[in-house]
Amino acid sequence: MQDPKQWVGLERYREERIDPWPVAAFNAALDRSAEIPADGTPLAACWHWLYFRPLYRAVASGPDGHERLGEFLPALPGDPQRMWAGSRINVSCPLQVGEHVRLRSTIADVAVKEGRSGKLVFVTVRHQMRGDRGGRLDDEQDIVYREGGAGAARPAPPCATEEQWTWRSHWKPDSLLLFRYSALTYNSHRIHYDYPYCVNEEGYPGLVVHGPLLATLMFGLAEENLGRPLSRFEYRSQAPVFSGTEVTASGRVDGDGALLWVTREDGTVALRGSAK
Repeated sequence: MQDPKQWVGLERYREERIDPWPVAAFNAALDRSAEIPADGTPLAACWHWLYFRPLYRAVASGPDGHERLGEFLPALPGDPQRMWAGSRINVSCPLQVGEHVRLRSTIADVAVKEGRSGKLVFVTVRHQMRGDRGGRLDDEQDIVYREGGAGAARPAPPCATEEQWTWRSHWKPDSLLLFRYSALTYNSHRIHYDYPYCVNEEGYPGLVVHGPLLATLMFGLAEENLGRPLSRFEYRSQAPVFSGTEVTASGRVDGDGALLWVTREDGTVALRGSAK
């Protein structure tokens, strides 16, 4: 494509029932109770990522394991490396287990920029979920593509910071959790399970922990400590986290919500977020 902006406005539609099994399976992956939730159980923000999983034939896969570019996301030259850079989620009314939900996905924007590692393409995808019981959730996602190549230079991580926190939790995501989350979300991106590819083709030192997985755990920390449902959540990835290393999620009250962040073992901030 000469101009990837020609993809702006493209839409894709799906329908799905919020089945209880993925909720129980994700709880089991997190070493929590695997009890099947009852019909009508509210679905927390971020847990909607367990649904509307990508569905495409193997022949439609690109070299990185994702759906080949040009099927829905803009066709770009070469084999650019991708990252889910962040989301902005609004929950007007929580989706429910058992609810029939319609999804409309729209390419909202495409922007081309120059970064430290070469050309970057930012694609904003707007997802609108509407349920037959009144469930209403909007999720605007930022997908970033950069020029690839084996051992490509990584963007410089942000400096480590010390911030005042009220709540804190520690996790050590391992390859088993990465495998289960990839399976639950039908995420075939090879950086999460294919170590030789991850190291030799994309230049990472180890398997990459899913940004949405970390965001889900970070959001859960706020909801647990605030003791009430949250209707807005946004996060942005700042540095990768690797399997087998400890991460710390921290948060503090901010007005009617919370400020949140995840740090790596070396103190580098990997994610930042906020909830209302």
